[in-house]
Amino acid sequence: MNIEYKINADLSPEQFIDLLKRSTLSERRPIDDKNCIEGMLKNSNLSVTAWNSGTLIGIARSVTDFSYACYLSDLAVSKCHQKKGVGKQLLSITQKQLGPKCKLILVAAPAANAYYEKIGFQRNERCWILERSHRIGQR
Repeated sequence: MNIEYKINADLSPEQFIDLLKRSTLSERRPIDDKNCIEGMLKNSNLSVTAWNSGTLIGIARSVTDFSYACYLSDLAVSKCHQKKGVGKQLLSITQKQLGPKCKLILVAAPAANAYYEKIGFQRNERCWILERSHRIGQR
């Protein structure tokens, strides 16, 4: 298997949606909302992709300032390519693009907690999420 990794490669919403469906992320991403998917791709400022014979097989999609914080929004690898080091390589390449003090930060699906712990991430209990349907100060 000859995998090619690319930084900030052009990627269509259809390619991204197809990968999400072939990974475990489609159930937690708005794959039926093409405008949202387009915005997710357009407004990410760091993406590392993995390709096998021209087919997208993995992505690490982030929003970052490159100095202090890198928010890893998606780490997706097609199911048939998981457990082969693709995810680790995507994260390693992502990390190499960042400054020496920049942290990788993510919100993991419960099923992925063991994976992130295994590769060296530290659990942090201080994550908070405000859904768009809620207004600041309302309960």
